[in-house]
Amino acid sequence: MRVKTILVSQPAPKTETSPYFDLSDKQKVKIDFRSFIHVEGITVKDIRLHKIDFKNFTAIILTSRNAVDHFFRVAEEMRFKVPDSMKYFCQSEAVAYYLQKYVVYRKRKIYVGTRTFTDLTKLIKKHKTEKFLLPSSDKLKPLIPAELDELGINWTRVDLYKTVVSDLSDLEDVFYDVLVFFSPSGIESLFHNFPNFKQNNTRIAAFGNSTIKAVTEAGLKCDIEAPTPDTPSMTMALDKYIKEINKK
Repeated sequence: MRVKTILVSQPAPKTETSPYFDLSDKQKVKIDFRSFIHVEGITVKDIRLHKIDFKNFTAIILTSRNAVDHFFRVAEEMRFKVPDSMKYFCQSEAVAYYLQKYVVYRKRKIYVGTRTFTDLTKLIKKHKTEKFLLPSSDKLKPLIPAELDELGINWTRVDLYKTVVSDLSDLEDVFYDVLVFFSPSGIESLFHNFPNFKQNNTRIAAFGNSTIKAVTEAGLKCDIEAPTPDTPSMTMALDKYIKEINKK
């Protein structure tokens, strides 16, 4: 069956230069965006139950922009003034750049990884005497605590926000040729909203091994996988698939 409509389980891009818009124009397909999950902050009252005092830490490990937002939200609500001497270890340039929303970048000690968390651990390893705080969501990749434990550093995790399934009830009678997922939480949201979901002729696209695994464990067929050596991005994987299918 030809592909005419695609639903991407993420918010719509904020820039007009998104490759999804190029894909839509190039392949003449309709692409909609909808978040299947969203993030909610955990209350300071609940965080205090874990008896974690921000004053005891000299460095913060930041893996996402959500981690940045919620660390500074909680710090403000707890009336904790983040000292100028605090060190920030950011997983990527995007996270480090986002940090400028809260601190004067040039006046802070900021260490930036290349892309993956493993890249960042190489920098953390050089600062073993620090006391690290890891602001996190309730759903943290197991790789992260495993790699921090392996470093033998003094670190503490604190959940400051949680991943929540979004209400998709308005999509009950809407059908797409392709559904695109980027995390296992997206699959969880699909079945939370539509427990009787049947794949039928719908194609499933999944990004990342954990998402692909979640698709198959849910009894669905994963038709489009990314990243691969030929298609390192989801838009490239979709483009390749649509070319092949719509040509038939």
